[in-house]
Amino acid sequence: MTLTKPGNLMKILIRFFLCIFFLSTVNTSSFAQAARDTIIKEPKFKPPVVKTYLGVNQNGAKVTADEGVQLVGLPLKVVDAKNNQYTIDSYQFLYKQKSFIRDDETGKKEEVFTIAADRFNATPLPKVWVDNIRRRLQKDEQLYFFDIVVKDKKGRIFFAPELKITIQ
Repeated sequence: MTLTKPGNLMKILIRFFLCIFFLSTVNTSSFAQAARDTIIKEPKFKPPVVKTYLGVNQNGAKVTADEGVQLVGLPLKVVDAKNNQYTIDSYQFLYKQKSFIRDDETGKKEEVFTIAADRFNATPLPKVWVDNIRRRLQKDEQLYFFDIVVKDKKGRIFFAPELKITIQ
């Protein structure tokens, strides 16, 4: 093979660069496998049995509108059987509000429900929410706290039971 032909020189250069490329990738991949992380298994966390309260009310409570007006401004509490209180990390709140619309065809008033909901990181609810709910709270409406995330003293996170209060 002579170097005087242009095709031969091109073949030699291509082979040379391909060899260098393959050697560098083999070298890099062999170093990538050298460092291995050790996997440490933590013991499985079993969350304690807790209850969620708003005032003294638990899930499924039925209260009067006057009681509901007082409750909506209270902090949400999560406690276990030993009365240890847990820090609330976040929760979602839904207010199911009753209103009326007039049917255009019949002219009759119809009862309808609308919802207002949001996610919060502090308890009690923000003042704007409390004030709006207090002005409007009436029979058949609901205060619903769900997706309640709490922390224990070691910083472990778990869900607490939901809390739904119906106004009667």
